[in-house]
Amino acid sequence: MTTPTLRIIKKYPNRRLYDTEISSYITLEEVRQLVLDDEEFEVRDAKTGENLTRSVLLQIISEYEDRGEPMFTTKLLSQIIRFYGDSLQGFMGGYLERSLQVFLDQQQQFRSQLNNILGQTPWSMLNDLTERNMDLWKSLQQGFLTAAANSVRAAEPGKDAGKPKKDSKP
Repeated sequence: MTTPTLRIIKKYPNRRLYDTEISSYITLEEVRQLVLDDEEFEVRDAKTGENLTRSVLLQIISEYEDRGEPMFTTKLLSQIIRFYGDSLQGFMGGYLERSLQVFLDQQQQFRSQLNNILGQTPWSMLNDLTERNMDLWKSLQQGFLTAAANSVRAAEPGKDAGKPKKDSKP
């Protein structure tokens, strides 16, 4: 079994990011998508080879914090800043990482229990409802089309004029 190779993204002085796996420049949004897809990657300075992954991830977080509803309050950010230089600084990163993992595990467990209670995810329930509505709509349309076709046939005068009737002799 082969282990997947680490995806390398090079950052150039002009701030552009080059994905060596696809041989193309990518945006920060595409780097974010790699994170969402759980893709293992590393961002390196193209000239020095220095690992810049953390600074790029922090840049993505910063951009998302500036948009819409921020995740980190000013109070939380202030408290995090206070840990820098503190004797507990080394402890804090691991603590936050473990706390977030516990939160994610509980979230997954809650979703699993909710799915067991409902029997389906909300999306699958919505999909089933949509499919039933589409089937009803199709049968309704077919019924209207059949009724309309029958009324058009019945209203056409002389449609059967050239055909002999069963009782008539040729």
